[in-house]
Amino acid sequence: MTTQELKTFISTSYAERLEASDGCCEPSCSSPIYSATEMELMPEGVVSFGCGNPVALSSLRAGDRVLDLGSGAGMDCFLAAQEVGLNGAVIGVDFTPTMIERAGENAAKLRLENVSFRLGDIEALPVDDSSVDLVMSNCVINLAPDKDAVFAEAFRVLSPGGRLVVTDIVLTRPATTEEKENMVLLTGCVSGSLPVHEYLEKVRHAGFQDVEYVAVAPPDGDSFWFSAAISGSKLQ
Repeated sequence: MTTQELKTFISTSYAERLEASDGCCEPSCSSPIYSATEMELMPEGVVSFGCGNPVALSSLRAGDRVLDLGSGAGMDCFLAAQEVGLNGAVIGVDFTPTMIERAGENAAKLRLENVSFRLGDIEALPVDDSSVDLVMSNCVINLAPDKDAVFAEAFRVLSPGGRLVVTDIVLTRPATTEEKENMVLLTGCVSGSLPVHEYLEKVRHAGFQDVEYVAVAPPDGDSFWFSAAISGSKLQ
């Protein structure tokens, strides 16, 4: 596939998953990622395909401006909106029109005036330079063909002193060619990712400092991937 064909395939796949409502968490069921209190805040129609809870790790403050890369149906944006308050703002960017439409519907249900959604590619963000305090993402960057562009864009839109907090799938070893060509592993957020230390090096290369990670969920059995929380700072 060309890069654009791959992006179209991923977008279509997630639009279909949204329609089938087979996210890893829904308000109607328990979730190992979100607390019962967080789930109770969400109306029907909010689903997540994430592998962690970046909002819980972000230490958000009232008035913060937040950007969510690959915001999906809006779950993490809505949680962040509760933290930053009316003096703050949350922007979600996603390249799947169905996701943007669903997220807007969900925001209307919650009557949130400090959340907005934009159709766009996280490799070329429709966001101004130095305009946000936190960039977060939940199990999305692994899907991006050009991760260097994603992290460079995240650095660009952050104000000095801003932070990057993402949860994502990382690998214990490089994916094989066969694994990379397996569309189930790819859209399942596995084979498009990188070994954890390569992932961190790309974050550092974009200009971030104090880059570190913690395992959210360690490898299970023979799996060569695990969920991690990665963070960094834009100091200037």
